[in-house]
Amino acid sequence: MSRGKILVIDDEDIVRISISRALAPEGYEIKTVKDGSEGMKQLEQEEFDLVLTDLKMPNMDGIEVLSNIKNRWPKTDVVIVTGYQTVETAVKAIKLGAADYIEKPFTPDSLIATVSGVFRTRNS
Repeated sequence: MSRGKILVIDDEDIVRISISRALAPEGYEIKTVKDGSEGMKQLEQEEFDLVLTDLKMPNMDGIEVLSNIKNRWPKTDVVIVTGYQTVETAVKAIKLGAADYIEKPFTPDSLIATVSGVFRTRNS
């Protein structure tokens, strides 16, 4: 049985692969897409418990993805994944409804801890 459905939106192949390799063995069902537009299409087709989205992507950045998700699917949690962490960005993301954020490069353990924390909060 799946511990939850997660959509990963990141323009870097290695990040999508790394997240899948870390979270799938933990029992999460993972789908990956390479940009925000694809992510929106995927969300229109099926429900996800959590979206992990990169902050800096071409066409639609992570803040825009977050904003769209919170407007259209308010029960879906969002974690921002960023290599460009600033206090300003973190504050903006949290104000817009992000459940958390994680900095690149991340370790599998830190990713699992962040995701587990979101699911614990979600289920309490």
